[in-house]
Amino acid sequence: MDKEEKRTDKGRKKNKEDRAKFPWWIYLVIFLLLLAVPYLTSQQNDGQSVRYSTFLDHVEKGYVEHVTIIDGKKIEGLYKKEVIHEGVLEYTLPSGLPWISEKDVREINRFPFTVIMIEGDEIRPLLDDHEVSYEAKISDNWFSSIFIWFIPLMLLIAFWIFIFRRMNPGSQMMNIGKNKAALYDHKSDNKITFQDVAGLDEAKEEVEEIVAFLKNPEKFTKLGGNIPKGVMLVGPPGTGKTMLGKATAGEAGVPFFSLSGSDFVEMFVGVGASRVRDLFKQAKEQAPCIIFIDEIDAIGRSRGKNQVTGSNDERENTLNQLLAEMDGFNTDNGVIIMAATNRPDVLDSALMRPGRFDRQILVDKPDLNGRIEVLKVHTRKLIIADNVDLQLLASQTPGFAGADLANMCNEAALLASRRNKDHIEMIDFQDAIERVVAGLEKKNKIISPAEREIIAYHEAGHAVVGWYLEYTDPVLKVSIVPRGFAALGYTLQTPIEDRFLMTKEELEDKICALLGGRVSEELIFGKISTGASNDLERVSKLAYAMVTEYGMSEELGNISFSDSSAEEAFPGFGKKFSEDTAKRIDSAVQDIIQRNYQRTRSLLSEKKEKLIILSEELLKKEILDPKDLIQLLGERPPGKYPVQHSLSADPHKEEALKGDSEVES
Repeated sequence: MDKEEKRTDKGRKKNKEDRAKFPWWIYLVIFLLLLAVPYLTSQQNDGQSVRYSTFLDHVEKGYVEHVTIIDGKKIEGLYKKEVIHEGVLEYTLPSGLPWISEKDVREINRFPFTVIMIEGDEIRPLLDDHEVSYEAKISDNWFSSIFIWFIPLMLLIAFWIFIFRRMNPGSQMMNIGKNKAALYDHKSDNKITFQDVAGLDEAKEEVEEIVAFLKNPEKFTKLGGNIPKGVMLVGPPGTGKTMLGKATAGEAGVPFFSLSGSDFVEMFVGVGASRVRDLFKQAKEQAPCIIFIDEIDAIGRSRGKNQVTGSNDERENTLNQLLAEMDGFNTDNGVIIMAATNRPDVLDSALMRPGRFDRQILVDKPDLNGRIEVLKVHTRKLIIADNVDLQLLASQTPGFAGADLANMCNEAALLASRRNKDHIEMIDFQDAIERVVAGLEKKNKIISPAEREIIAYHEAGHAVVGWYLEYTDPVLKVSIVPRGFAALGYTLQTPIEDRFLMTKEELEDKICALLGGRVSEELIFGKISTGASNDLERVSKLAYAMVTEYGMSEELGNISFSDSSAEEAFPGFGKKFSEDTAKRIDSAVQDIIQRNYQRTRSLLSEKKEKLIILSEELLKKEILDPKDLIQLLGERPPGKYPVQHSLSADPHKEEALKGDSEVES
């Protein structure tokens, strides 16, 4: 392992040294010099440039001794040193050629000059008449032509390629088949370790064993066992699967390649398979190592579904290459693959079989003790007050995942900062829970008095039914302050403990609590509104689940009519019962809803006085807490769940808004 680390460090140092030896500005200077060379050489000349008219005048005066005509465009010639005019030796060059002094005349034998002539002009008769020797020359320097036109063009192209590579190396066409995996630096000071992962004790223990495999493989192979080739992290979104992968990178002390499933997919055919090959080639060179593929369902979906006949699915090609690399002829025991997904039901069975992903680790939402540990981690860097009770906050947040708790802590810090506090208090955390669950409070929303009264009675109906029924969760808060996108009011109820099973009586009491708002409107105003749309939707789902999934219908018996696998494979064709049975299901659902509607109406008719008192107080205060509810409704009847007076928000996301989605007609 030390040798592999040294080799990796040497490779990094070598790359840094190479970049230091050839900084970008050197390439720029070389490029500019190469561009300047052709122009400097083309203009190199020992003679003085003369105007064409001056040249013709000097030929007529006899100053010119010899000329060379180049390509019919340029003249290079020599002036005479001695000029005889009318039989007398004269030194008239200084007057005719102002750049030549008398000293030059005495010291220089010949005077070169150049002339750009008019193309096509015939000057031979003039030269013959004045006894000027001449010759013609054609420039045949083909290398100069190539250098002037072709090489600068190539240098320009190379310069732009260099610039684009420096800007975004992964976007180049020549690197399209290269994998996009990021090599994690396990020596970084900001690395994540298992101490940063809380509330996932069982999952963390399984992953820690993978790290132990890499650090001390002899301990596990001495009895003939093999190191697992793949580990699949399965769980709902936000539970910490990716963080568990990062912690593995920080603890393993071996090269860790991290990428997402979508990094393999491109619009070009064959790119995904090429990237898989390149990834495993690079990983085997640095084995032992870990490859972490986040959101593997992007490439690991079951093959053959929704496949068009004769089409070529790039995702399937990528998956086939991944399967071959994981358990083909060229497998390497030094490479362990970790993957994360929240959709294990859609993954291909060949990917999930033993020999590829040997272990499937469930990363579920934390329980009460797990939430306490998660809150300790996320409040580690926060300045919190002494009155903050993490156990109480954990009890308020059943159903919260790790990401939800992190968001709640961050919102509490922002709220405390907005209120100019020196530390975060309990009320800030409770307001943050309510903000996360119910949405942003909208106090400035204008609601007419008539609608406001309907909302108050609607929410009071939820609260009264939830207060007096035996199996409903405790009512913690009632509000008619609008929140979120469509909630004009809400009644918050939270279970006092983590629960995994529900009886038929509990489900029916839950239906009654949801129907309390609609029944209250009908009982007080003699008419109904659209405010119960969300309640009725949830009531229908519960009733259909009781009949078709839980077998809680006396008429249909203990039968489940749900087939999620068939629905996944053939959307819209998952029904496995006749039309007559469908009618009986609808009838059973209507019977459940109607029976509980009458139960709710009877309860609210009996408690009508309490309903009116609670509604009037709600119109005055807008928000009622558990103390107000006890004062108005009395103590909750014996045998019911006790009221937790210190709670002020409902953390249960799925059951938070009991009265709430007011939909405008």
